[in-house]
Amino acid sequence: MRVLGIEGTAWCASAALYDAETDAVLIESDPYEPDSGGIHPREAAEHMSEAIPAVVDAVLTAAEAEHGPDAVDAVAFSKGPGLGPCLRTVGTAARSLAGALDVPLVGVNHMVAHLEIGRHRSGFENPVCLNASGANAHLLGYHDGRYRVLGETMDAGVGNAIDKFTRHVGWDHPGGPKVEAAAKRYAAESASSDEPGDLLDLPYVVKGMDFSFSGISSAANDAFDADVPVEKICYSLQEHVFAMLTEVSERALSLTGADELVLGGGVAQNDRLREMLSSMCAARGAAFHAPEPRFLRDNAGMIAVLGAKMARAGDTIAVADSAIDPNFRPDQVPVTWRDERSIARARAPGGDDATDEDRRGAEATVTTSGEDGDRRVVKRRVPKAYRHPELDRTLRRDRTVAEARLTSEARRAGVPTPLVADADVPNATLTLQHVGARDLAAALDDGADSAAAVGRQLARLHEAGVVHGDPTTRNVRVGADAAGGAATASTDRTVLIDFGLAYHTGHVEDHAMDLHVFEGSIRATAADPAPLIEAFEDGYAEVGADEVLDRLRDVEARGRYR
Repeated sequence: MRVLGIEGTAWCASAALYDAETDAVLIESDPYEPDSGGIHPREAAEHMSEAIPAVVDAVLTAAEAEHGPDAVDAVAFSKGPGLGPCLRTVGTAARSLAGALDVPLVGVNHMVAHLEIGRHRSGFENPVCLNASGANAHLLGYHDGRYRVLGETMDAGVGNAIDKFTRHVGWDHPGGPKVEAAAKRYAAESASSDEPGDLLDLPYVVKGMDFSFSGISSAANDAFDADVPVEKICYSLQEHVFAMLTEVSERALSLTGADELVLGGGVAQNDRLREMLSSMCAARGAAFHAPEPRFLRDNAGMIAVLGAKMARAGDTIAVADSAIDPNFRPDQVPVTWRDERSIARARAPGGDDATDEDRRGAEATVTTSGEDGDRRVVKRRVPKAYRHPELDRTLRRDRTVAEARLTSEARRAGVPTPLVADADVPNATLTLQHVGARDLAAALDDGADSAAAVGRQLARLHEAGVVHGDPTTRNVRVGADAAGGAATASTDRTVLIDFGLAYHTGHVEDHAMDLHVFEGSIRATAADPAPLIEAFEDGYAEVGADEVLDRLRDVEARGRYR
């Protein structure tokens, strides 16, 4: 099977021919390069209208020269997400070409194509995917017939966040390569002293597996206005932004139990980001793959490859159903092309027979000691080699202090948490009471009661002016004994753990984000998330404020991929 793919979601007009028999991919691209600033939608659409016919003609001519007039078996196109005017140009070209060639039409989700090209080139079976591009930044994972959004930016895409700074500096688009070059210069100058370069203190915002870049872009702009050397700003910006992306990637691996990670998107060409992810995966015993650069930036090759898989599965569309969708979420796509028999649902470690030693968290090692009734957990936040040493020390120290203080404070507020027996802040180590038989992530098939209990517990926490910051199914222990659950009714046999990202706030937005993080972890791992989410929200409503649930709807609507 040979498929002609057409890509044009934002800036790059591209066409490609994929031969499934030989695995060969021919790509022709004509990128839009604005004179200044970022992408201008009108100019990008004008570029598409001129460039798409040319790149399609070049690929079709080459295909027919090699394979004859029946060279193309299907036409695939990027259906979304993206800029509407650009997508409409691509959709029109694809419909016309499919009609002229009398071949099937395939509508491809651009973001799923980023994941699938990484899976295809790596040979991985069931990876987590980090998509890092101009307008996008999110994590995807597969189970039960869909790709799930495990985590995403709550404001700007990673490339756009970097470009916001470079526009402020006055650099031409794209800004990412210029930031990378400046950061490398600063790192090289610092290397002469055998020490990593000094870091600026920039915002580092991780909420579960979601993250935010708006604050760090503004802080970088302020530093430039204060005459901080631009190379130092670029170095600090990369160290913070890419450490955030690497941290949430490790959190996603921990939540799902996956041991494979693929990288996609134009920002994925950055050497420092790839280095961080490779280091994290090596330390974790996970496999990592980033495709070659031609498959990382927006390209029709990935559209053609996924289009061939979809066409082979009979996943084609009629012209009447081929309207583009600028807000086409990856979790809306039925995954028809994967062999279900070869896929084991990724579940978090920690099943009925698991011990705490089996648990592999994103931040810490956990060991247990003692007998039943007096078991202790020693939790040590291990150094992360991928992070700048200064940033790593700060995060480990601050999170250890936060966990010790707010675990105890939450317990005093009526939320079941472990007792804190000892805190060794210099070594980022806590000794805690052992609670719960297993994680909620391992008990989702019968977890409605536990989900409702978590809702009540978060509501009590919010009443006390505290957010958990990372209330995922991995950070809820179930089957608690009386000591672990004594602070609430005996029916609430759940205990909240890991308060490392917790902080004081009475703001409804922060409370709503806590709910958003928990529901995201449910959607990412549960076969049937709807009843669990309903039970969770019902539990919250029993104790918490209605305005928090109302704001949750607003938070969900603001997601980048809704």
